[in-house]
Amino acid sequence: MRFFNTEGPVRPESHYSLPPLKRWNMDDVLTLIDRQKYFLLHAPRQTGKTTCLLALMDYLNREGRYRTLYANIEGAQTAREDVDRGMATICSVLGRSARLYLHDGRLADWYRDGGATVPADDRLAQLLEFWAAADPRPAVLLLDEVDALIGDTLISLLRQLRAGYPQRPAAFPQSVILCGVRDLRDYRIHARSEPSPITGGSAFNIKAKSLRLGDFTANEVATLLQEHTTETGQIFTPDALAQVWHLTQGQPWLVNALAYEACFERPAGRDRSQPITVDLIDQAKERLIINRVTHLDQLADKLREDRVRRVIEPMLAGTLIEGESEDDIQYLIDLGLCRMATGQGLTIANLIYREVLPRALAFTSQATLPQITPTWLNADGSLNPTRLLDAFLTFWRQHGQPLFNSAPYHEIAPHLVLMAFLHRVVNGDGTLEREYAIGSGRMDLCLRYKTMTLGMELKVWRDGSPDPLQAGLAQLDSYLTGLGLDTGWLVIFDRRTGQPPLSERTASAEQLSPQRRRIQVVRA
Repeated sequence: MRFFNTEGPVRPESHYSLPPLKRWNMDDVLTLIDRQKYFLLHAPRQTGKTTCLLALMDYLNREGRYRTLYANIEGAQTAREDVDRGMATICSVLGRSARLYLHDGRLADWYRDGGATVPADDRLAQLLEFWAAADPRPAVLLLDEVDALIGDTLISLLRQLRAGYPQRPAAFPQSVILCGVRDLRDYRIHARSEPSPITGGSAFNIKAKSLRLGDFTANEVATLLQEHTTETGQIFTPDALAQVWHLTQGQPWLVNALAYEACFERPAGRDRSQPITVDLIDQAKERLIINRVTHLDQLADKLREDRVRRVIEPMLAGTLIEGESEDDIQYLIDLGLCRMATGQGLTIANLIYREVLPRALAFTSQATLPQITPTWLNADGSLNPTRLLDAFLTFWRQHGQPLFNSAPYHEIAPHLVLMAFLHRVVNGDGTLEREYAIGSGRMDLCLRYKTMTLGMELKVWRDGSPDPLQAGLAQLDSYLTGLGLDTGWLVIFDRRTGQPPLSERTASAEQLSPQRRRIQVVRA
């Protein structure tokens, strides 16, 4: 029985799949190859790049006009600045790949019979000259994980390809595709051989074009999920299909991971006589996030990078992105963390990532929280909002300021500590949903605990700005209208300089909003 794939390239005999060559513009690809161009394919991790490259290799080799070789050179990453070791790894991988995919042992023989003694900065070029000249059919080379290479090893690879470029197609590959997560402009190379960092563009100025592999469309998501229905008879309800698209926006790994979790891991989903429902998809989403699966963990790890922080921190705070940030924004789009949404501008790529990012940032604060007795629960286990407010005020006065240091993003430290506290409140029996956007000036939170729903808005009062109370009340009205609620919390973090300690200034009072809702205004 086939299943939804979440690890490595797709194998149609084992995995539900879409035709990989239909996911990019094959006319463009074939035209670039016919015109002897060197170009890039880039996309976020686990979106199907390797699957597409392997399918392209098979297609071109079956067609017979070209000899096409795929090779994953990620193993050379460990060589770092050691060019000799890096080139040894790359040449070895090419030899093994040719033997595996083309049943051609000549590259491995060349390297064994003397190629290993060629100077490292010319070794790959000579190997490719030998390979190109060994057959009248032009050679096409597909190099995967190129941007995993580091420093002088990466520079040497790019420059050897550039040096051999004028010899194509008779004595060098006619076309080379470099594949990775990042576009060439983001290859910022720090190398011993260079007095200052260089970009991939300056080291590889023969690049003709950069192609980006996109996410699934809504129709492609439905088609992929239909593969499961066709094979097992188990249907996805229309609402479940819509929810998969809503949560993932077609990110390929997320689509497969949600469907696998719902259909193969959830006990209710394994009953093929029962449909896959919205509830099963939502349960699958929570499991993926809570378990910090590898894909989401890698995503969260990117938050430590300064160029990621410069964009994500103001997004979470609802402030404007300042400074020279065009390259940073494009970098996050290339990573798949963000996208440009029609009518919205820059936004987090999908709802699952929107949940993962603040949860990951609040993780350290949550882990360092002191023990808190759940005084906010009624005798029947339901949540009491009045007691919750009292518990939060007590917690904030006592522990808020010290916990700020545990938050990785200083500008939104209060947001992260509050979210850590609320995660302790829900404790697996509820959910905490977030809404935030550039320039909105706020973050909205929705705490759902059994039958109780509580809407909150977080605002920051900074130096030089007016009291955000009135704007916050009006914005909270709009948010609560969407939730269908008559009451909520407005939390104002006072970040102005010269303020008394948190223990002295933390307080709450009830106030009516412009639409006459009863709002608990918390000043912290």
